[in-house]
Amino acid sequence: MTAQTNTTIHTDAVVVGAGFSGLYMLHTLRDKLGMKAEVFEAADGVGGTWYWNRYPGARCDISSYHYSFSFSEEIQQEWSWSEKYAGQAEILDYLRFVADKLDLRDDITFETRVVSSDFDERINRWTIKTNRGHTVICKYYISGVGTLSTAAIPSYPGKGSFKGNVYATSNWPHEGVDFTGKTVGIVGTGASAIQAIPLIAEQAKHLTVFQRTPNYATPLQNGQMEEAEARAIKGRYGEFRTEARASLAGVPFPNMRESIFKDSPEDVQKHLEDCWNDGGFALWLGSYGDVLFDEKANAIVAEFVRNKIRQRVNDPKTAELLCPDYLYGTKRQPCETNYFETYNRDNVSLVDIKPNPISRVTEGGLELTSGDSHEFDCLIYSTGFDAFTGPLFNLNLTGRHGVRLKDYWSERPRTNLGLMSNGFPNFFMITGPQSPSVLFNMPLGIEQHVEWIADTIRHMEANGIATIEPEKAREDQWHGVVEGIANSTLLPKTNTWYTGSNIPGKPRSFMVYLGGGAAYKRVCDEAADNDYAGFILGKAFADQEAVAS
Repeated sequence: MTAQTNTTIHTDAVVVGAGFSGLYMLHTLRDKLGMKAEVFEAADGVGGTWYWNRYPGARCDISSYHYSFSFSEEIQQEWSWSEKYAGQAEILDYLRFVADKLDLRDDITFETRVVSSDFDERINRWTIKTNRGHTVICKYYISGVGTLSTAAIPSYPGKGSFKGNVYATSNWPHEGVDFTGKTVGIVGTGASAIQAIPLIAEQAKHLTVFQRTPNYATPLQNGQMEEAEARAIKGRYGEFRTEARASLAGVPFPNMRESIFKDSPEDVQKHLEDCWNDGGFALWLGSYGDVLFDEKANAIVAEFVRNKIRQRVNDPKTAELLCPDYLYGTKRQPCETNYFETYNRDNVSLVDIKPNPISRVTEGGLELTSGDSHEFDCLIYSTGFDAFTGPLFNLNLTGRHGVRLKDYWSERPRTNLGLMSNGFPNFFMITGPQSPSVLFNMPLGIEQHVEWIADTIRHMEANGIATIEPEKAREDQWHGVVEGIANSTLLPKTNTWYTGSNIPGKPRSFMVYLGGGAAYKRVCDEAADNDYAGFILGKAFADQEAVAS
């Protein structure tokens, strides 16, 4: 721990979060820019989302060697992955390895949450306060809180009345949970639940799954990483990363075909089968280029997946409940291992809560609107996240003229490039809303953001610039760009956390830039190369700098 409680300290920068974003940002500020930086992290160790999400089966859906840092050749060569798709524990070990390799821990204050963040216009500085009494004044304030770090737990009536054990996949006990001999209920069938359900079912006496919306889950096809394959990747890491950055999602899919209508029906089925067997996102992002743009093309792939579900689930009625009826791929496609076969077990029940919602929590379990009751020993919530904006609002940001970020974004996020927001000078968001974020390979997207932020800070320091923030008009333009690209696809046609539709009362706005990582980087670089076009640069007055120091 570096920051002392009940004292006020001055530093160059504050970073919140010690996952992928915070670790690389700290390394860059300290070791490349020579700055003093404080990092605050709520957990007692590094890891970010991979620290908290320890539920059974937690695993990355991007292949291991892609889901890693590229900035250090030494780290790339020293670290070896054991599986094609790394599990939570191995990713956490990797981030611990990075933190130790770069000697980052001593500059991170753990078990500490930011409770307020206020910009002082008199001195152009941020004042950051924590729940442990820290007060830190800094010029640069950087969020590395991630996009999926604020859980969305439903506020059912009687929520606190359940007498059994309650768990959430987003904050799983570190010691694990033994469900042997227990009856268990789990609410939700999103990506986390789809990974957890098969393993919980193997232990539990009985598992009841409460599903509102089924998912087009496809096989992950995980396996051990062969040494020969690992050596081949390490031998061409430069090309490997170049290909990744040039691809739409930060992971190349070389078997992608232009249009489903250019193949015969027989060839379509064969190609879809090949993509299915390749696993991961090969079907979703690597099959045909028109699947997420053309409803007729989409319908072919949707029915292909539904037929796969019907083949794998023995009971026809259960199979149909597990078959989605919305457009394929418009929700993030979960990847699974034996998920659908789990419903063939005698100790697993599926309850459809779309027509018959949960009405309240009882002492013994859950009651539905119909009056039906379900009782169990343990209750698990796997109900998603308040994505993008939720983690940022938790920082309690107040910018110029006392305006809170939550109020400024009351109708939708307002950013330029998903990096900054007008009225909140020198506040940077790594993978913020309206950037590629969750629809690009996260570690590579984080590196691009960190490096752009670092270059901006370097430019400001070299030119005596006190503040940077977007022009308000440019925020409107960027919103139009993000929405325009999104509306050219099928994705906004489905209610998802991409739009905030999973949170009651949250304004609906598409919060991901879908133009691809390479195009996005060009836009960011062009802004910087043109004297930060679209941003307002404020020169420092001598008296401001004197007071701030």
